[in-house]
Amino acid sequence: MMKRSRLCAWTAVVSVGAGVMCAHAAPPCGADGWNLTHEQALFAGTPRVVHAGKDPTAAPEVKTDRLYRLTLTAQQNVTFAAAPGKKALTDGAYAGIVRFKVPSAGTYRVAIDRPFWVDVVQDGKLITSTDFTGERGCEPHKIVAYDVPAGMLLLQVSGQVNPQVSISITRAPPPANSH
Repeated sequence: MMKRSRLCAWTAVVSVGAGVMCAHAAPPCGADGWNLTHEQALFAGTPRVVHAGKDPTAAPEVKTDRLYRLTLTAQQNVTFAAAPGKKALTDGAYAGIVRFKVPSAGTYRVAIDRPFWVDVVQDGKLITSTDFTGERGCEPHKIVAYDVPAGMLLLQVSGQVNPQVSISITRAPPPANSH
Protein backbone atom coordinates (compact mmCIF):
# COMPACT_ATOMS: atom_id res chain seq x y z
CA MET A 1 0.00 0.00 0.00
CA MET A 2 1.22 3.48 -0.84
CA LYS A 3 0.96 6.32 1.70
CA ARG A 4 -0.34 9.66 0.41
CA SER A 5 -0.76 11.64 3.62
CA ARG A 6 0.23 15.07 2.31
CA LEU A 7 -1.56 14.65 -0.99
CA CYS A 8 -4.78 13.81 0.82
CA ALA A 9 -4.78 16.80 3.17
CA TRP A 10 -8.11 18.11 1.84
CA THR A 11 -9.49 14.83 0.58
CA ALA A 12 -11.15 11.77 2.01
CA VAL A 13 -9.25 8.51 2.00
CA VAL A 14 -11.22 5.70 0.45
CA SER A 15 -10.04 2.11 0.65
CA VAL A 16 -10.45 0.26 -2.62
CA GLY A 17 -9.39 -3.37 -2.56
CA ALA A 18 -5.74 -3.55 -1.54
CA GLY A 19 -4.93 0.03 -2.55
CA VAL A 20 -5.73 3.49 -1.25
CA MET A 21 -6.90 6.34 -3.40
CA CYS A 22 -7.86 9.91 -2.63
CA ALA A 23 -11.26 11.25 -3.53
CA HIS A 24 -12.16 14.90 -3.21
CA ALA A 25 -14.24 15.41 -0.11
CA ALA A 26 -17.23 17.71 -0.29
CA PRO A 27 -16.35 21.15 1.05
CA PRO A 28 -17.92 21.93 4.42
CA CYS A 29 -21.23 23.81 4.30
CA GLY A 30 -20.54 27.50 3.87
CA ALA A 31 -17.09 26.93 2.38
CA ASP A 32 -17.95 29.24 -0.51
CA GLY A 33 -17.29 32.28 1.69
CA TRP A 34 -20.75 32.80 3.17
CA ASN A 35 -20.97 33.13 6.93
CA LEU A 36 -23.82 30.70 7.69
CA THR A 37 -23.34 30.56 11.45
CA HIS A 38 -26.64 32.26 12.29
CA GLU A 39 -28.74 30.25 9.84
CA GLN A 40 -27.12 26.96 10.89
CA ALA A 41 -27.83 27.75 14.55
CA LEU A 42 -31.48 28.48 13.74
CA PHE A 43 -31.83 25.26 11.71
CA ALA A 44 -30.39 23.27 14.62
CA GLY A 45 -33.35 24.39 16.75
CA THR A 46 -37.00 23.45 16.91
CA PRO A 47 -39.18 25.19 14.29
CA ARG A 48 -42.49 26.92 14.96
CA VAL A 49 -45.18 25.28 12.81
CA VAL A 50 -47.19 27.71 10.65
CA HIS A 51 -49.77 27.10 7.92
CA ALA A 52 -48.69 29.23 4.95
CA GLY A 53 -51.38 31.28 3.25
CA LYS A 54 -53.10 30.41 -0.03
CA ASP A 55 -53.11 34.08 -1.08
CA PRO A 56 -51.53 37.35 0.10
CA THR A 57 -54.51 38.31 2.29
CA ALA A 58 -54.37 34.98 4.14
CA ALA A 59 -50.59 35.02 4.60
CA PRO A 60 -49.61 34.76 8.27
CA GLU A 61 -46.83 36.95 9.59
CA VAL A 62 -43.50 35.39 10.52
CA LYS A 63 -40.65 37.10 12.35
CA THR A 64 -37.05 37.39 11.26
CA ASP A 65 -34.39 35.42 13.14
CA ARG A 66 -36.69 32.47 13.86
CA LEU A 67 -37.07 29.03 12.34
CA TYR A 68 -40.47 28.07 10.92
CA ARG A 69 -41.86 24.85 9.47
CA LEU A 70 -44.41 25.92 6.86
CA THR A 71 -47.27 23.63 5.99
CA LEU A 72 -48.08 24.30 2.34
CA THR A 73 -51.06 23.93 0.00
CA ALA A 74 -51.38 22.29 -3.40
CA GLN A 75 -49.83 24.87 -5.70
CA GLN A 76 -52.84 25.02 -8.05
CA ASN A 77 -54.86 26.35 -5.08
CA VAL A 78 -52.44 29.21 -4.30
CA THR A 79 -52.94 32.72 -5.70
CA PHE A 80 -49.53 34.41 -5.74
CA ALA A 81 -49.01 38.15 -5.22
CA ALA A 82 -46.70 38.02 -8.27
CA ALA A 83 -46.05 35.14 -10.64
CA PRO A 84 -43.09 33.09 -9.39
CA GLY A 85 -39.79 34.16 -10.93
CA LYS A 86 -39.18 30.69 -12.33
CA LYS A 87 -41.58 28.46 -14.18
CA ALA A 88 -41.48 25.40 -12.02
CA LEU A 89 -43.06 22.05 -11.48
CA THR A 90 -46.84 22.30 -11.27
CA ASP A 91 -48.20 18.72 -11.13
CA GLY A 92 -48.16 17.63 -7.52
CA ALA A 93 -46.33 20.78 -6.40
CA TYR A 94 -46.93 22.66 -3.17
CA ALA A 95 -46.70 26.37 -2.41
CA GLY A 96 -47.48 28.97 0.21
CA ILE A 97 -47.13 32.62 1.21
CA VAL A 98 -46.09 34.32 4.46
CA ARG A 99 -45.60 37.97 5.39
CA PHE A 100 -42.58 39.39 7.18
CA LYS A 101 -41.54 42.86 8.30
CA VAL A 102 -38.04 44.30 8.19
CA PRO A 103 -37.30 47.33 10.37
CA SER A 104 -34.71 48.88 8.06
CA ALA A 105 -33.60 48.48 4.47
CA GLY A 106 -30.73 46.09 3.88
CA THR A 107 -29.70 42.67 2.69
CA TYR A 108 -31.80 39.86 4.10
CA ARG A 109 -31.41 36.15 3.50
CA VAL A 110 -34.08 33.49 3.14
CA ALA A 111 -32.85 30.04 4.14
CA ILE A 112 -34.77 26.85 3.32
CA ASP A 113 -34.23 23.15 3.92
CA ARG A 114 -35.55 21.87 0.56
CA PRO A 115 -35.08 22.88 -3.10
CA PHE A 116 -38.19 25.08 -3.36
CA TRP A 117 -38.31 28.20 -5.52
CA VAL A 118 -38.26 31.32 -3.31
CA ASP A 119 -39.56 34.81 -4.18
CA VAL A 120 -39.79 38.01 -2.14
CA VAL A 121 -42.56 40.39 -3.20
CA GLN A 122 -43.36 44.01 -2.39
CA ASP A 123 -46.43 45.82 -3.74
CA GLY A 124 -47.15 42.99 -6.20
CA LYS A 125 -43.65 43.05 -7.72
CA LEU A 126 -40.83 40.54 -7.37
CA ILE A 127 -37.66 41.75 -5.70
CA THR A 128 -34.70 40.38 -7.64
CA SER A 129 -32.33 38.24 -5.61
CA THR A 130 -28.75 39.47 -5.33
CA ASP A 131 -27.03 36.17 -4.59
CA PHE A 132 -27.58 32.59 -3.45
CA THR A 133 -25.73 29.63 -2.10
CA GLY A 134 -26.65 26.08 -1.36
CA GLU A 135 -25.50 22.54 -1.28
CA ARG A 136 -27.17 19.16 -1.00
CA GLY A 137 -26.69 17.60 2.38
CA CYS A 138 -26.28 20.94 4.14
CA GLU A 139 -28.67 22.55 6.62
CA PRO A 140 -30.00 24.85 5.39
CA HIS A 141 -30.15 23.50 1.84
CA LYS A 142 -30.35 26.88 0.08
CA ILE A 143 -30.00 30.55 1.05
CA VAL A 144 -31.11 33.40 -1.21
CA ALA A 145 -30.11 37.03 -0.54
CA TYR A 146 -32.28 40.05 -1.34
CA ASP A 147 -31.74 43.79 -0.95
CA VAL A 148 -35.07 44.84 0.52
CA PRO A 149 -36.68 48.09 1.62
CA ALA A 150 -38.00 48.56 5.15
CA GLY A 151 -41.58 47.48 5.66
CA MET A 152 -43.90 44.54 5.11
CA LEU A 153 -42.94 42.01 2.43
CA LEU A 154 -44.25 38.68 1.18
CA LEU A 155 -42.28 35.46 0.89
CA GLN A 156 -43.57 32.95 -1.66
CA VAL A 157 -42.31 29.36 -1.89
CA SER A 158 -43.35 27.15 -4.78
CA GLY A 159 -42.55 24.34 -7.16
CA GLN A 160 -41.66 21.32 -5.05
CA VAL A 161 -43.46 18.05 -4.25
CA ASN A 162 -43.16 18.29 -0.48
CA PRO A 163 -46.02 19.71 1.62
CA GLN A 164 -43.66 21.26 4.17
CA VAL A 165 -40.54 23.41 4.19
CA SER A 166 -38.45 24.92 6.98
CA ILE A 167 -37.49 28.58 6.53
CA SER A 168 -35.71 31.40 8.30
CA ILE A 169 -35.32 35.03 7.31
CA THR A 170 -32.23 36.80 8.65
CA ARG A 171 -30.37 40.04 8.09
CA ALA A 172 -27.13 39.26 6.26
CA PRO A 173 -23.98 39.74 8.33
CA PRO A 174 -21.64 42.50 7.18
CA PRO A 175 -18.91 41.39 4.78
CA ALA A 176 -15.82 40.00 6.51
CA ASN A 177 -13.63 42.77 5.10
CA SER A 178 -15.78 45.68 6.34
CA HIS A 179 -14.66 47.73 9.34
